[in-house]
Amino acid sequence: MTQPYSIPTRLSPDLARVHSYWKSLLRGAANIPFWDDVNLSDLPDLADRLLLIDAFERLERFRFNHLGQALRAEVLAGKFIDEMEPMWPFEFLRSQCSATIEAAAPTYYRQEGARTYERLLLPLWGEGRIGMLLGAVDLSD
Repeated sequence: MTQPYSIPTRLSPDLARVHSYWKSLLRGAANIPFWDDVNLSDLPDLADRLLLIDAFERLERFRFNHLGQALRAEVLAGKFIDEMEPMWPFEFLRSQCSATIEAAAPTYYRQEGARTYERLLLPLWGEGRIGMLLGAVDLSD
């Protein structure tokens, strides 16, 4: 079965670094790292393109917790994704968040066109569920 938003066999170097960082946070036999182990300062050169998204399970909703400056942080910080108009670089973000939760696995999205970008979302565990997503956006194209 093909998973929506499947990760390609080859990620951009920056997204591959974030994915490797996420995997380095795994404890023991866990498949998903704990959100309290994430420290965005561990990836200082990518900080302006990193994001954290809070995931709420009852009435599934997603809220921007942290946004790097290259990602319109001043406009979107603290907002729920379903309350904003789809905009660059967040097209199809809500559905990608849902797919990440449902699959309990990393997901990937690529938007091509005048402003091409790639986005990686990684699930984080806490309080007995996936409650946060670590994301990175590669704007290099």
